[in-house]
Amino acid sequence: MKLEKEEALLEAILFLESDPVDLNSLIKITDFSKEAVLQALANLKEKFSQPDRGLELLEIGGGYQFAPKIEYWDYLKGRYGKKNENRLSRAAMETLSIIAYSQPVTRAEIENIRGVSSDGMLRLLMGRKLVKEAGKKDTPGKPVTYGTTQEFLTFFKLKSISDLPKLSDTDLKRFELNG
Repeated sequence: MKLEKEEALLEAILFLESDPVDLNSLIKITDFSKEAVLQALANLKEKFSQPDRGLELLEIGGGYQFAPKIEYWDYLKGRYGKKNENRLSRAAMETLSIIAYSQPVTRAEIENIRGVSSDGMLRLLMGRKLVKEAGKKDTPGKPVTYGTTQEFLTFFKLKSISDLPKLSDTDLKRFELNG
């Protein structure tokens, strides 16, 4: 199915948007059918997967976004890389990975795995909107549980939480919650 007009319009929209755009928004903006948008996205994904293209079409957190191909990032990161304030410390990454792999998880459970207080890291990650309160655990005291956010998926360019790298058996044991 030739969808040149649809592809061109979707390409322009995705170029102009700085964040991933979900399917329903693309349908609303373009006034195209769901089938036409999905087919045009598939065609764009195929076109941009060719070796003569510097961008690729990614599906991130339920939306679509153009990004530089990973093989060109070494050339680009000096000028276009994220500023230092967007980087996360080792402690923040450790806390975030515990939450991502163990969610929903309480502060006490995070601290049990890390072996240190996590109040500061939780505040930092919540302030960055990478982590949110996910509910209350059905145990005495009803402690708050934490989970990752849509921004987490976008930050790490993941389609869904199931796209996290698989853990080795050793790492899996580390993330087990010792009740």
